Order: sequence, then C-alpha cells, then structure tokens
Amino acid sequence: MQLNRHDITLKQEVAERAKATGRKRFFRLAALVLVLFVWLGLAGVGGPLVGRLSEVQKNDNASFLPKTAESTRVSALVEKFSSTHTLPYFVVIERPGGLKPSDTAAVNKFIAGIPSLPFETKGYSMGPYLAAPPAAAVPSADGKALLVPVQLDAKKATEVIGSSSPLYEGAKALKTFAATTLTSSGLNVYVAGPAGLLADLVTAFSGIDGILLLVALGVVFFILLVVYRSPILPVAVLMTAIFGLAVAAMVIYPLAKSDVIGLNGQSQGILSILVVGAATDYSLLLVSRYREELHEHPSKWAAMAVAWKAVVAPVAASAATVILGLLCLLLSQLGSTRGLGPVGALGIAGALVAALTFLPAILLLFGRRIFWPIIPRVDHVHSEDSLGRRGIWGRVAAMVGRRPRRTWVLALVGLLICAAFVPTLNARGIAQSQIFLNKVDSVTGQDVLGRHFPAGSGSPVQIIAPQAQAERVLSEVKSAPGVALAFEGLIPGAPPKVVDGNVLVQATLTPAADSPAAEAVVQKLRSLLHTVGPAVQVGGSTAVNFDVRASSDRDLRVIIPAILAVVFLVLMLLLRSVVTPLILVLANVLSFAATLGVSAVVFNHVFDFPGSDPATPLYAFVFLVALGVDYSIFLMTRVREESVQRGTRAGILVALTVTGGVITSAGIVLAATFSALSLIPLVFLVQIAFIVAFGVLLDTTVVRSLLVPAFAYELGRRVWWPSRHDRQRPPGQHAKHVMPR
Repeated sequence: MQLNRHDITLKQEVAERAKATGRKRFFRLAALVLVLFVWLGLAGVGGPLVGRLSEVQKNDNASFLPKTAESTRVSALVEKFSSTHTLPYFVVIERPGGLKPSDTAAVNKFIAGIPSLPFETKGYSMGPYLAAPPAAAVPSADGKALLVPVQLDAKKATEVIGSSSPLYEGAKALKTFAATTLTSSGLNVYVAGPAGLLADLVTAFSGIDGILLLVALGVVFFILLVVYRSPILPVAVLMTAIFGLAVAAMVIYPLAKSDVIGLNGQSQGILSILVVGAATDYSLLLVSRYREELHEHPSKWAAMAVAWKAVVAPVAASAATVILGLLCLLLSQLGSTRGLGPVGALGIAGALVAALTFLPAILLLFGRRIFWPIIPRVDHVHSEDSLGRRGIWGRVAAMVGRRPRRTWVLALVGLLICAAFVPTLNARGIAQSQIFLNKVDSVTGQDVLGRHFPAGSGSPVQIIAPQAQAERVLSEVKSAPGVALAFEGLIPGAPPKVVDGNVLVQATLTPAADSPAAEAVVQKLRSLLHTVGPAVQVGGSTAVNFDVRASSDRDLRVIIPAILAVVFLVLMLLLRSVVTPLILVLANVLSFAATLGVSAVVFNHVFDFPGSDPATPLYAFVFLVALGVDYSIFLMTRVREESVQRGTRAGILVALTVTGGVITSAGIVLAATFSALSLIPLVFLVQIAFIVAFGVLLDTTVVRSLLVPAFAYELGRRVWWPSRHDRQRPPGQHAKHVMPR
C-alpha cells in the first residue's frame, strides 16, 4: 500500500519535531551538567577557605576604632615612646593563706624560664617576641599575692607567627609552665591582663565555626525532614547552603587578608549562620513553588520555569534588602561592625546565587523523585483549595477574612504590651570580664588582682601632654578621684622622655580597667585635662573601651534610620506602592520593639545577665528588620500576583493560605540556625541568638500571619496606592473571588 503525499509530509513533520525535542533535551541536560560542574569546582576552591577564615581574624578593640578616636591617636603617639607595641599578660600568683619564703625562689625560677617558653605553631621561643625581659614579681601589700607582668611585642609576634596565634599560644605556654613550677606547690596562678583576655576570646572562637556549621546544618536537616518527609530533598538544600558559603569565602578570605575588610571571630560565626539560614529560606520558597507547579505541569522543565520565574523577584528583593541593610553597617565608626557589613552581604549574595542556580539544577536532575516518598503528581490540586477547611493556614486565612479588624487590633495590642518593656533593657555596656558565660582564667585572674592590688594595675590610663603642661597635668591626675597612682614616663622613677615636644603620663586606676566605673574615671579625666590644654589627650585600654561604647551609641543613631530608608525604597520598587511598604516597615519596627521588650524581661529575670553591649540593639535591628521583612516580601509578592486574578482581598486570603506553611518553616529554620550562636560562651552572641530567634518566630507567627494580612485586608485595594494593581486585568476577564468560610 502506497503512502500518499500527505502521510509522508506528516511523518516528516513528526520526525523533525522528534529531532527538535531531542536536541532541546540534549542542550538542557548539557546546561544542567555544566552548572553542576561549575558549582563543584567553586566548592572545591572555596570550601577549604571557609576553614581558613580564622587565619585572617583580628579580635582586638583598638584595631576596630577609627583613626580619629582619641584613644587611637594616643596609641599612635605612645608607640613613639617605645620601639615595641606591647600587649601585657598579667601572671597573678596567689596563696590565700599568705606567701611562704620558699615561694619567692619558685616564682624567680618561673620568671627566668619565661623567655624560653615555646610558641607551638612554628616552634619559636617567646624570648625574641617579648618587649622587655620579665621584671621581678611585684608583691601585694597584704603579702598574699605576686604580680608578674609579661610584656609581649604583639606586633612583631603577629607579623611572624599569625594574627591570633601568639596571644593564645603565649597564654597556653604560661599556664602550662606555671602548672609544673608553681601550682604543684599550692600556689594559685592565673594569666590575666589584656593579652590574657584576648587569648580567652581566641579560645572561645577557636574551632567553633566548624561546630556552629555542623549544628546549624544538623538542625536544618531535621526541620526539613519533618517538613518534607523526604530523605533526599534536605540534602539538596543543605548542599545549596554549603556551596553558597564556599563561594562567599572565596571572596571574603582574600579581602580580609589584604585588610580591605575587617573580619573577627564574631562576624565569622555570624557569617556561617547567616548563609545557612538565608540559603535555606530561599530554597524553601523555590522548592515549595516547584512542588506546587508539579501538580499542574507534566514536564519538570515547565514546572521549574514557572516556579523560578515566580520566585526570582521576591527572593532577589529579599536578598537585596538584607544586602543593602548590611552594607549600611559601613556607616559605622567601629571596624568590627563595619567589617560585618560586607562580610554578611557577600554571604547573602552567595546564598542567593546558589539558591537560584545550583538548587534548580539539582531539582531538575532528580525530577519528581527528589520528593520521594511523597511524589507530587499532576492532579491540579491547589493549596488555595484548603481555604477555610481543616488546614491550619486555611483556617487562619478564613479567620482574617471574617474578622480583620479584631485580628489586627488584638495583634497590635499584644505587640505594644511587649514593646512597653524596652526601657528596662540595660544596653549601657558591661565590663569586659563579664562578657564570658563560662569560667576563664583572665576573668578569675582579674578578680584576684583586684583583691590584692589596685584593680587597674597593669592597664594604666595613658596621657599625652605637651612638655610645658606636664607638671600641671600630673598634679591634676594625682588629685582626681579613682586614680591610685600617677607618674611620668614608661616606668615609675625613670627619667621622663620627651618626644616631639610631648611627654607621657600614666595613671593606675582604683577600679578594674575594663569596668564601667573605670570608663567613668576616664571620661572625667578627659573633661578635666582638656581644660588644661587642647593638646592633652587621654588614652589606654580603658579609654579604648570607652571610645568603643561611644561609637556604638553613635552608630545606633545613624545606621537604624539608614536601614529603614533602604528597606522602604526596596519595597517601593518591588511592590510599586507607597502604602504597603509603609505598613511592612512599621510592622517590622513594631515587631523589633516587641522582641526587645521580651528580651529585656528574659535577660533581666531569667538569664540574669549583667547587662548588654551597646551594639546589641543595632545588630538585633539589622538582622530582625532586614531578615524579618523577607517574610512579608514573600507574602505580599504572592498577594500581588493573586490580586491580578482575584482582587486584593481574595488575593490576600489565598496568598496567606498558600505561603503560610513555607514561610513559617523558613522562620523556624532561621530561628534554629541563629540559636546555634548560643554555643559560643559570650553574652553578646547568646543575646543576639535569643533576640533573632524569638524575633523571627514572632514575625512569622504574629506579624506576617495576622497583623499585616488583616490590616491589608481591611484597607483592600488601597494598599497598592498610588497604583491600581488589582484592577489591571486582561479585557473581559473577571476576578475570581475566594470567600472566607
């Protein structure tokens, strides 16, 4: 039987379509494999750098202050009086019942052995890196303690050995040597002082980044396992977070090594938490929409195309909000805060790129099987069909639709009650010896030092004065309240040295050098001595702490308005409205205030913290407002999408039903990841962990679920003013209404 011309043409067309489909499938798979290979290469390069970030940390307060700070200027001038940049350990030796004659010989043996103690990293001995040979022990007036200052030339040691290794290893060597020569004879020995404190800070952060990352990833895996009930999908999401962190480290490491940006242990710990939390949030949104589209489309490629197009705008806007909010930290006067800005921003950028490129490739590689054992089928089942039914978010949406005013008023009143406790938050600062939650040698040693010597011993206030005014300055300092001892020069009794027409006056304070009381003395000395002459400047470790707190207060006043302005502008561009961004910003500020109020109650009456760092409210604001507004972005972009078809009020209810589960899951993940910061035994990070975790949960369960949708529902299409968004439908198409049940 002969085929007619029509049949032949039809067969040719079918063959051509099959070839075209085959070519299309081939190019898709090739692109997929290419994306995955590129990411594997990036992870191979960036992964090891994540572990090496600790090599480029700087953890001392002085390096964080601006050059214009008075204590910074004094530090630069003091260096001219000595050829070394000293950072002292205070070895405090105590026998509570009184020192014995035999103790003197043991202590002298200990002092003589200090120069030969080793730095373990490269096998160097301590001797060449001491600013001066250890002096004889200074006895206390009560005969129960001895003080041995060990002056480390920190600058020289750091240049040769590394950024933080000399401090940690020097303290470790002193403790080990003391245990063999002194402790065995019944003496108590503590390594305190500025170098000892920094060594304990290094110890607190040492190795914690790997632990933080593992704990955060473990918590996220468990939550995703519960949410998706799939053993494969959580692995894909966690790989997205890890790869995003690796890409960020590729950029951060060389910048920090070149001193382009500042990196400390605190910002490094926050970086890993931030990337894991953000990458997981973005991944959850994409996965949720992809699964939703798989119920509509038989092709995984078509489902991914729709899902990716739907989430790219809110995810990119969310990331932009966080990135720009973090970059506002560049306005800070403090290097530690300023450094967190680009570090965190690069981390968010890495999370964004990984979530929008690597994760889609993995999802397409596995197809529907990645959701095993609950594989989505083409059944045209919609999440909005649960509105008003048994599903929790359907019932919440129905409640909002039935009683919008009662819902938002009750939510508002509850938040205002919590915010009323904000004035009880003590963020005036705490002593550096109070920043640790565990028992450390430097804090115990400082307490012992304060019992037997003037508490400010070894950490003097340093005053630079013109030679002509030196006698008057010395007289004023000696008579000032809170000053135990004052003298000219580097050492009491030594001939004063004149450098560039200036002399150095040093004063030992009665209160501990790291205490708020000592800072109050420094503040009074500055007020007093500035009247002697404008060239008189007051510095030293206590002045450094005071200047850090003053800069923190200034940052709070400058950065918070900047972040609010940036967030508002991003929301205006995304939603093309003025009213909605205003509602979202005000709601998030209220959520932040409520969180601080609850935190104040918990910190004061549950954890019994001595207070909070002045930077705590700023850090909390950055994370809560920049990250918290994400969930409102995810909600309102879906509202905008649904409003085109259904009208604003119906769109709000559908969006709340559809996004409720995924946004709440994202909030739980972010809260859990930030909670991992509490593993670091520092008051500041534990407080940040609690504030962010509680604030995110409050935002997802009250602000985003009740306050914002209920208030927007009552306003109706006015939320889009000045645009007329919900009336912009194709000709002849009517809105689909979803009525609350």
